[in-house]
Amino acid sequence: MPIPNLDPDRTAFLDAREKKSPVTVPAWPRSNNDLPQVEVDVTWVRFSTLNHRTKAEQLREIHRTGREDLFKTDPLGPEAQQAQYDILRGQEGFEALKADLEERGQQEPAILTAEGVLINGNRRCAAMRSLYEEDHNLRFQYVKCLVLPKDATVEELIYLEAELQVARDFKQDYSWVNEAMLIEDLFNRADKDWKQVAARMHRKVSDVRDLYDKLQQVHQLVELSQGARLHVDFTENESAFDELARHIKNKPAQEAAAVKAVYFLGTLAGTEYRNLRHLRRADAAELVRRIIEDDPALKPVLDITEASAPGEAEDDLLDDVLGESEPQSPLHNLLSFVATKRPEANVTLSSGDKVAVQDLLTSLKSAITAAAEEAAEEQRDQSAVSAPLVRAGRAIEELKRVLSTLPKARAFDEWDEASLLEKVSQMEKLLAKIKGDR
Repeated sequence: MPIPNLDPDRTAFLDAREKKSPVTVPAWPRSNNDLPQVEVDVTWVRFSTLNHRTKAEQLREIHRTGREDLFKTDPLGPEAQQAQYDILRGQEGFEALKADLEERGQQEPAILTAEGVLINGNRRCAAMRSLYEEDHNLRFQYVKCLVLPKDATVEELIYLEAELQVARDFKQDYSWVNEAMLIEDLFNRADKDWKQVAARMHRKVSDVRDLYDKLQQVHQLVELSQGARLHVDFTENESAFDELARHIKNKPAQEAAAVKAVYFLGTLAGTEYRNLRHLRRADAAELVRRIIEDDPALKPVLDITEASAPGEAEDDLLDDVLGESEPQSPLHNLLSFVATKRPEANVTLSSGDKVAVQDLLTSLKSAITAAAEEAAEEQRDQSAVSAPLVRAGRAIEELKRVLSTLPKARAFDEWDEASLLEKVSQMEKLLAKIKGDR
């Protein structure tokens, strides 16, 4: 679908600019991928509000302002553009990018649509604009750009973004959440064909599916929070969501529900994923709940979550989020309660006392960590029990290999039968010791 309603004035402005020698852009999917080069004022270009690199941050801004249409009604207007500029300036590494540009200048041309919307180079242009407007560095008044054809389609622009995202000359870091959102968009546009998505991203099918799967877990937790948490809040929790998505993929529904509840609650509480991994077991939620019930600071919170358990209508909402067929875990009500609370809020107990949510989360982290340590200790004990049998099994397999290779070895003149018999004698002594060591 072609980009609708190109601004004729902006398009005419680019048409009139002096064209320099075209530059070949291999990522542009058409057979003619030579794009004309122009220079325009850095304040004239418009930031792309469709760029997946800032998708999670845009959702945060929409939530903050309460404006669902912030980036849709007039994406090239001053309000949306200022919001996008602020997002770009607030991203990690922006000051380092400015310093690099100030030292080396613009190394790669940006890429624009026919009306001057940046498809590639949004962060660089934001940094150049900051250098020009805020630092008054006149070297950055103009930005070199390549211009796409007027009939470029929305699909072509998304595919171009995917290509540039993985191209060595253009790649800048996406957060894993934003990269997964790009994959999700490509997946939906490709009629849910994973091979097409993998080809676009130059990745293995398993890689793009893994990113997609763990994003679905984030979607669930964000929706469960009812606005208290946003996608951007979980950019530091990739390992936890990765381990969760991989573990529950082929597990029975009851175990999947238990592990998911523990991982969601642990992630909200700030529990290290290295501890959470010990709770990838069918009774994980029961183990955590038992420790919470024994904690004087947490038991009153657990009591009010049970007392205020959602009614039938709210249960239907939770089913919509977690899946209707997913059974409830022993942490179901606690997770539903905690997920909707911001860390800076307070919780009123049945006694009338107020507890800071941040303090509650700290206590939950301690409880989940204690459960993880107990599970790890139990696992070590279980390993100690099974270790002799495992090692004996390996020894049996090795002896079978000795038998299978022995005839061939004995056929050689240099074969040493005495050495073999000595080793057999050692094994017999060890076997006798094993039988007698009771």
